[in-house]
Amino acid sequence: MMPARDPDYILDVEGLREGTEDPGCSAPKRRWIGIRFDCCNVYHRVYKTKDGTWYRGWCPRCLREVRIRVGPGGTDARFFIAR
Repeated sequence: MMPARDPDYILDVEGLREGTEDPGCSAPKRRWIGIRFDCCNVYHRVYKTKDGTWYRGWCPRCLREVRIRVGPGGTDARFFIAR
């Protein structure tokens, strides 16, 4: 059995705090929906735009763009398929 090793490096980024689920964390949570891109058969999160009117993102493999408009009533669904 090999002994536990310390990490080779530690990266500190000012302004980011570890454990974003911590209630004391000041980082805002971004709204997202899950998209399965049929073009490349991959899943990716797509985040809401700053103005809050669209979810906009790209396929991580072929960069096909997807935009989903936020409707007045919304939906409880969190996962969609882009065809």
